[in-house]
Parts: sequence; structure tokens; C-alpha cells
Amino acid sequence: MRRLLVTVATALVALVVTATPALAHNVLVSSDPAKDAVLETGPSKVTLTFDSPVQGGDVNQVSVVGPDGSQWAEGEVQISSNVVTAAVRPLGPAGRYTIGYRILSADGHPVLGDVAFTLSKAGTGTPASASAATGRGTAQPAASGGGVPVWVWILGAVVLLAIGLTLALRTGRDKA
Repeated sequence: MRRLLVTVATALVALVVTATPALAHNVLVSSDPAKDAVLETGPSKVTLTFDSPVQGGDVNQVSVVGPDGSQWAEGEVQISSNVVTAAVRPLGPAGRYTIGYRILSADGHPVLGDVAFTLSKAGTGTPASASAATGRGTAQPAASGGGVPVWVWILGAVVLLAIGLTLALRTGRDKA
């Protein structure tokens, strides 16, 4: 009985240890402009830095929405490992701007969020079209993003559980 408990405990520990990375979604660690920054002039680009590589493809999006709801990001979203960059048109009205993002995490899950900053002096720019920063472009291929798909972790956990149960059943029969 003791062997059975040790085997089951080992299988459960292996299951938890291997499943943990699959739950580790990317986390925004910094942005430029920084959260709640007050700027006199608008940035020419926004940069978002995450704790893990971002997978490439047409699914990553960055928007910069002005105080009047207009879009200021424009062009292709650029991805370099864990850094996501989007070009920004010269800003217009003074006020609060929000950088919204939706990226594909290294583990295959989408991550959404936003970062706000304030433009203290009005600029002379005009807004972009609503679909200006769609994410299409030079993002690196998904295979080079460094992430492992979730199904791999699930399959590994199932195999380990099956091995643990098989061992538990075989050692249980030997004593009987």
C-alpha cells in the first residue's frame, strides 16, 4: 500500500510540475511610454516589453486611442522576441491616450491589456484609420516564438499519469 501511495504521489507531482509552464501567460514588464507617464510631445512609436517571447503572426495587435476615441497607431506591429513595437502618428489633442494590446503569449494563449499615458500639450497630428495597426506584417513566425503549445504539456501529463497508474497497479498485484 505504501508503494501505491508513493507512486500516485510521484505521478501527481510530475503532473503538476509539467503543467505549470502551460499556465504561464506572458506578463507586460514595461512600456514606452511608461504607465501613467505625462508627455509634452507624443512618441513616434510605442514599445511593450513582456517577460517571455511573443509568438508572431497576424494575431498581435496594438492600438493607441486618443481622448476623443480616435486611433493613432499605424502600420505593422513589429515583434522581436519579447518586445512588441507599433508606429504612432504625430498625436493631436492633449489628454489621456490608451495603448491597447492583444498578443499571442509564448504558451499559445492571447494576452490583452492596456497602458495609459497623458499628452500635456496638443500636437498637430491627425488620427489614423480605425484599422491602421492590425498586426499584419513582419512579425516572426510562430515556430520561432520559443513557446510550446499547450497540447504538448497536456499530452505529457497524460502519459506520466498513465505510467504512474500502470506502476501502481502492477506493484499492487505483486503483494496480493
